[in-house]
Amino acid sequence: MNKSSLVSSYLKRYEALKQARAPWTQSWKELSKYLAPTRGAFDAPASCASPRIDHKTLLDSSGSLAVGVLGAGLMSGLTSPSRSWFDLTLRPRALKKLPGASEWLLEVKKELESALAKSNVYGVLQGIYEELSVFGTAAFLVEEDPQGGIYCRPFTAGEYVLDVDDKGRVNTFGREFFMTPAQLAKSFGAAQLPPSILQALKNQTPSQHKVMHLIFPNPQADENWADYTHFAFKSVYFMEDGTLLRESGYHEFPVIAARWETKTTADVYGRGPGWKALGDVKMLQKMQKTKLVALDKSTNPPVLVSAGVQGEVNLLPGGITRCNSLTDSAVKPAYQVQADLSGLDNALEQVREMIRAQFFADVFIMLSAQDTPNMTAAEVAERRQEKMLLLGPIFQRLKTELLDPLIERTYYILLRQGLIPPAPEILHGLELHVEYISTIAQAQRSSALEPLAQGVAFASTLTQAAPELAAQLNYPRALAEGLESLGVDNILLNAEGN
Repeated sequence: MNKSSLVSSYLKRYEALKQARAPWTQSWKELSKYLAPTRGAFDAPASCASPRIDHKTLLDSSGSLAVGVLGAGLMSGLTSPSRSWFDLTLRPRALKKLPGASEWLLEVKKELESALAKSNVYGVLQGIYEELSVFGTAAFLVEEDPQGGIYCRPFTAGEYVLDVDDKGRVNTFGREFFMTPAQLAKSFGAAQLPPSILQALKNQTPSQHKVMHLIFPNPQADENWADYTHFAFKSVYFMEDGTLLRESGYHEFPVIAARWETKTTADVYGRGPGWKALGDVKMLQKMQKTKLVALDKSTNPPVLVSAGVQGEVNLLPGGITRCNSLTDSAVKPAYQVQADLSGLDNALEQVREMIRAQFFADVFIMLSAQDTPNMTAAEVAERRQEKMLLLGPIFQRLKTELLDPLIERTYYILLRQGLIPPAPEILHGLELHVEYISTIAQAQRSSALEPLAQGVAFASTLTQAAPELAAQLNYPRALAEGLESLGVDNILLNAEGN
C-alpha cells in the first residue's frame, strides 16, 4: 500500500472514531460549562484560544469547589507525592523470602518512585482526577524522556478519541492539534513537509496546520523483531492533505486512559459524578439567580414616578428629586418585595449538600468538618474507614485503568533505559506484583481486619471454657494477616513467627 492510500485509511479510521465520540460531546460541553469551565476542548479554532467563562451562568461555585475537593482527595488518598503509595512483591507472597528478593524489590521500587518524582506525573494526575470527576474519562500520554525517566502529556475532554478491544480495554487513541510551519519542521523534519508548508516556512508566513496522531494495535506485531514496524502498537502522524509525517511504534500502549464508570464492555467513554450532579448544579445556579434578583428588588425596588416630578429621578443615597405636588408621593415603590432570604439560603444549602455528596466531598472533608470534638482517635479512625469504603468501587476501577498501567509503563521504560537493576537469577520467570498502600487502599484492606478480630475474640472466649482448643488456633498466622490488612510489613515479626 502506497503512502497516499495509507494516510487515506488513517483518515477514515480517525473520522470514524470522531463520529463515535460525537454523541458524548454535547454532554461534555454542558459539564464543562457548569462544573469545569477551564477544561474541555470543543470546536477549538486553530489558534487554540482559551475558553471563556460564562459568569452570567456560573453564579455559584459550589459545583466547581466540590470537583476540586474530590480531585485533591483522590490525589492525596491514592497517589500522594509526599508518601509511598505502592509496594512491589512477588506472587505468591512467600517468594519474597527468596535470597536477594526483598533487596531487589526495594531497589526497583526506589527507581520507580524516583522516576515518578522527577517527572511531571504528579502535576498531571491532579488534573486527571478532576477530568474523571467531571467528564468520567481522562487520558494522558506517558513518553520516554531522552534525558532518562518519563514525562507525561495530559489531554482534556474533546481533544482526543478512544476505542476499546473486545474486553473493554482502551487500546486505541487519536487526537488532532495545530502546529506552525516552524514547529512542524522542528518536530518532523523539513523533508517530510509538503511544498505549501515549506514555502510558508521560507516566507515566515504565520499559519496553523492541523496534524492528526493515531496510536493503535499493530497488526504486524512480532516480539521477535526489534524494529518499530513490529512493535505491539503503531503510532502515526499525518495531515489532511495526505502527508505522512512520521511512523513509529510502542512496546506498550503509552496512553493511560481511565474511566470512572462504564455500563458495558462496549462503552468507550465513561460517566463520572459530574453526570449525576449536573441537574443539581443547574438547579443551584437558577436558585442563586432567583435569590439575587429577590435581593436586588428588596434593596432597589422598581418605582412609580408621579407626573409632577421635575427632571430625572435621583435614586442615589441622599439624592433630591424636585416635585410640584405635595399631596402624593413623587416616587414610591411599584410593589413591596418581602423575599424570604433565609428560606432561600436553606434551600440553596440543601442543594449544595447534594452536590458535595455526589462528589464525595463529605468523605474527604469529614475530619475538618467534624462537629463532635470529643470523639476518641479510634472513633475518628473508624468513621474515616467507613467513609473511605464508599470509594471501594472507584478504587478498583482506577487501580486497573490508571495505577497499574502507569506503574507498568514506567517500569518498562526504565528497564529499557538500563535503570532497573538486574534481578537475581533465582527470580527469573516469576511474576512481579504491585500492591497499593495509599490511604484509600489501606482503608479497603483494613476492612478485612474486623472479622479477623471478631474471630480471634470469639476463639479466645471459647478457649477460656475449653483450654485444649487453644492448640488449634494459629495465632502467629492471625497476627501476620492482621498486620498485612493494616498495611504493615511483616518485617516486624521474628523469623520464627513469620
